[in-house]
Amino acid sequence: MPDPQNTSGQVRGDTEPREPETQPETDAERRRRRAQFLRELGEAKALRDRVQPRRARAARMRQAMRMRTFRW
Repeated sequence: MPDPQNTSGQVRGDTEPREPETQPETDAERRRRRAQFLRELGEAKALRDRVQPRRARAARMRQAMRMRTFRW
């Protein structure tokens, strides 16, 4: 599904250098982009867990083992 905010027609994640911005990014813009990234990351992880349930279960078991053996 195309991103409605991506009007440049380029695919996300491109490594081409972009035009230098005329004004520095504000904190609000940075937080907004970070929140969007974290939402997409969570969606990607959830999708991966759904399509690879065995690997997801193994990862949960490893995480649980790490938490059990962690020393405060």
